[in-house]
Amino acid sequence: MTLKYPKALAEYAGKYLHIALIGSFIKWLFYGSLVGVLTGSASALFLASLDFVTEKRMAHPWLLFLLPVGGALMAYIYLKIGKNAGKGNNLILEQVNEGKESIPLRMAPLVLLGTVLTHLFGGSAGREGTAVQMGGSLAEWIGKRFRVDAHDRRILLMCGISSGFGSVFGTPLAGTVFGLEVLSIGMVRYQALIPCFIASFVANLVTTAWGIHHIHYAMGAVPELSTGVIVKVVFASILFGLASILFSELTHGLKKLYTYLFKNAMLKAFIGGLVIILLVAIFRTRDYLGLGIPLLQQAFVEPVAHFAFLWKTIFTALTLGAGYLGGEVTPLFVIGATLGNSLADVLGLSAPFLAGLGLIAVFSGATNTPLACFIMGIELFGSEGIIYMFMACIVSYLFSGHTGIYTSQRIGLSKSRGHVLPENATLGSVRVTDKRE
Repeated sequence: MTLKYPKALAEYAGKYLHIALIGSFIKWLFYGSLVGVLTGSASALFLASLDFVTEKRMAHPWLLFLLPVGGALMAYIYLKIGKNAGKGNNLILEQVNEGKESIPLRMAPLVLLGTVLTHLFGGSAGREGTAVQMGGSLAEWIGKRFRVDAHDRRILLMCGISSGFGSVFGTPLAGTVFGLEVLSIGMVRYQALIPCFIASFVANLVTTAWGIHHIHYAMGAVPELSTGVIVKVVFASILFGLASILFSELTHGLKKLYTYLFKNAMLKAFIGGLVIILLVAIFRTRDYLGLGIPLLQQAFVEPVAHFAFLWKTIFTALTLGAGYLGGEVTPLFVIGATLGNSLADVLGLSAPFLAGLGLIAVFSGATNTPLACFIMGIELFGSEGIIYMFMACIVSYLFSGHTGIYTSQRIGLSKSRGHVLPENATLGSVRVTDKRE
C-alpha cells in the first residue's frame, strides 16, 4: 500500500502549487501522526521501564555485581540476532543520508532491552540513543508497509529521530529541530520541517497520555545583560565546548581500545562491567551510575564536587566504550550542569544559571545541533535567559570543532573556511584522516 495522488488530482497538483501543498500536508499529517503514536508509546514503555529498574537498582545495591553478566548477555544477543542493528544511531543517520541498508524492526526491542539491562545493573548511560533508534526502526517499518519511495523514506526516518527525541525528553520543539539538524553539520533540511514537527508533537502527547511525567529544572534568577556577564558566559561556553570534545573523543577512543584488546564482544562487555565495579570501589560512590538524575538535580540547588563532570565523563565513556547500550545525551546534561555548577564560584555567577547553560551547551557541542539545544533550553527553562542560552549553544558548537558523538554525522559545511574538508566528509572520516596526518 502506498499513498499517492489520484491521477486527476495529480494533474491539478502539477499545475497549482497549493493543491500540491495541501496533498503533501495531508500525507505527512498521516505519516507523522502514525510515527508519533508508535514512537510515543514505545518511549512511554521505555521511560516507565527505566524508572522501574532504577528504583530496583537503588533498593538492591548488589545488582551492580551482575553488570558484567548483563553486558555479556546483551553482547551475545546482538551477536546472534542483532546484525546491523548494532550500529545504533549511526545506522539511522547513514540511511537518511542516502544509505542502502535496511533498518530492522528488531532494533527497537533489542535496544530497549539492552538499555534497561544497562541501567538495572548500574552502567552509566543515557536514553536518547534508545529513543532515536526505536523511532527510526518504527518509522522504517511504516515506510515498508506503505511502500514509500526513497525520498519519503528519508523524511520518515527523520520523523522517527524527532519523535524519539521529543518524546523521551518532553521537548517536542527541540525534537523537531534535532531531527532536521543532526544529519549534517551546517545544514538544515527544511523539507522535513512539518513532518518532523507533527511526529515529535504527537509523540510527546502520546507519551504524556500514557502517564509519563518529565523532570523540570529551574535556572533561577538570570543576570542582567552586561559586558562582564557576556564575557564570563562566553568563557564558560568555550569550556563547555572543550568538555564535549573530551567526552566524544574519550568515548570513541575507549570503544576502539576495548575492541582492540578484546576481540570477543561478550568478553569485552564483561571486562567493561568489571572496570565499572572497580571504579565504584575506588570512588566509594554510586553517584555516577545510571542516568545521573540525582546529581543533575543537585547541580541546580547546591554545590557539587568540583570534578563531578570529569568523573561522570569517565564512567559514561567506559560504559559505552565497552559496548553497553544507552544514549549519551542525559550524561551530557549531567556533565554540562555539574561543570557549570563548578564554574559558578570562579566566575561569580549563579550556580543554577551556569548549570542550565552547561546542560544545553555541552549537549550542543557533542551533537553539533546548536539550534535544537537552544530551543530545548527555552522549553526547559523558559525564555528569560534566551540571549545567554543562544550564546552558550553557538559558542560551544563552534569550539567543539569537528568532533561529536555521532561518527556518521556528515559535515555539510566546515566550521571554518580556513579548514577545508572533502565533500561528504563525516566526523568518523575526519577522525581517521586527522590521525593519519
